[in-house]
Amino acid sequence: MAVTYTDAAEVARRARFGRLPERIRLEDTIEERPAGAPDPARDAYNEDEWLVRTCL
Repeated sequence: MAVTYTDAAEVARRARFGRLPERIRLEDTIEERPAGAPDPARDAYNEDEWLVRTCL
């Protein structure tokens, strides 16, 4: 029996796509890092400064 074009194409396709790739763990797909360095001066609330900026 001679190998036809479709048989050769099928063999090549099975060699390339015959198996699913290895599974990737969820832990390997996520990178966690802080969005930015925390700035304590930015989070400090001062009533007097707000009053001066808004009312004067």
